[in-house]
Amino acid sequence: MIPSILPTYNRAPMNFVKGAGTWLETDDGRRFLDLGAGIAVNVLGHAHPALVSALTDQAQAVWHTSNLYGIPRQQELADKLVDATFADTVFFCNSGTEACELAVKMARKYFYDNGQTDRVDILAIEGSFHGRSSAGIAAAGGEKLTKGFGPLLPGFTHLPFGDHDALTAAITDTTAAIIIEPIQGEGGIRPVPDQCLKGLRDLCDEHGILLILDEVQCGVGRTGKLFAHEWAGIEPDIMMVAKGIGGGFPLGAVLATEDAASGMVAGTHGSTYGGNPLACAVGSAVMEIVADAEFLADVSRRAGAFRQGLEGLVAAHPDVFEGVTGSGLMLGLKCKAPNGDVVSAGYDSAVLTVPAADNVVRILPPLNIKDDEISQALDRLDQAATAVSKGLAS
Repeated sequence: MIPSILPTYNRAPMNFVKGAGTWLETDDGRRFLDLGAGIAVNVLGHAHPALVSALTDQAQAVWHTSNLYGIPRQQELADKLVDATFADTVFFCNSGTEACELAVKMARKYFYDNGQTDRVDILAIEGSFHGRSSAGIAAAGGEKLTKGFGPLLPGFTHLPFGDHDALTAAITDTTAAIIIEPIQGEGGIRPVPDQCLKGLRDLCDEHGILLILDEVQCGVGRTGKLFAHEWAGIEPDIMMVAKGIGGGFPLGAVLATEDAASGMVAGTHGSTYGGNPLACAVGSAVMEIVADAEFLADVSRRAGAFRQGLEGLVAAHPDVFEGVTGSGLMLGLKCKAPNGDVVSAGYDSAVLTVPAADNVVRILPPLNIKDDEISQALDRLDQAATAVSKGLAS
């Protein structure tokens, strides 16, 4: 008999009922060090006082009015994002998946309104993840995401990761945009080198096409910059944001230049809940903290210490790990042993990590993880690796 919750998840055997900072507690009283942060969502950890206060204060005022009316907290957050980024305008939604839907629509509408109605094709990268909606799975293209779901949304061409020549050769008169994650998350923590991002920006400018960056997982301070593309010194035309921007409250956004967004006039897109006062109150509190230069510098400092420790872990367990990948506090342990074994062993050592493709274990802690918690995390990962190593030897 089918359970009351549709069985689309392979859930781990624990139920968390309480959290504080980098820690989670189960219904039976076990405490876990959280290095997954809800898959890069809880950028300030659990129950951060500023976020709790922002949500509570807003809940006592107004929860929802819809976008039929002005929403002051939405305007406040939009202004903060525009002031801090390349963007001239922001559309709020509820998730990264919804952000992908609008990014695709926006790119195609841009060329339609400029009289180039045939320019609808979007170049995407193998191993990417852009959500599980029709546009999202069509953009990613992997069989795991698309198999069994009938005709896919047309207009996407998938190219090998890191093959600039293939990207260049794929551009035609019908190409509208390139969509890419500066760091692939689900694909195995695979960073796009800065020089390649610069090359993509130049390529788009040369051919008059739009650059769409998916910073749903790698954005909002995760790499030590507010957004990952800033390390390369480039700007996209359209950017998808979610996860960390809400600090755990469902919130997504599409940021765009005035030119790229020029086709999106009244009636072309909408969302009942997008930009909800509750979500935007929390998002505004997140931005107040994460966009601060000192906070971001601390992320980079913590990331350096964590990475150094992970490199030592790899050296200590060469039968379990191959190496460390990623940037900032978006790190990956490339495994020799099955990554699922490492994640499961972590449960026994009371540490939470997240599996990814390419046999990688993702390390995505809250950005404000404390120094002593990094030390504890490394100790617990070492315990997990030792257990996996013993299993391999037996």
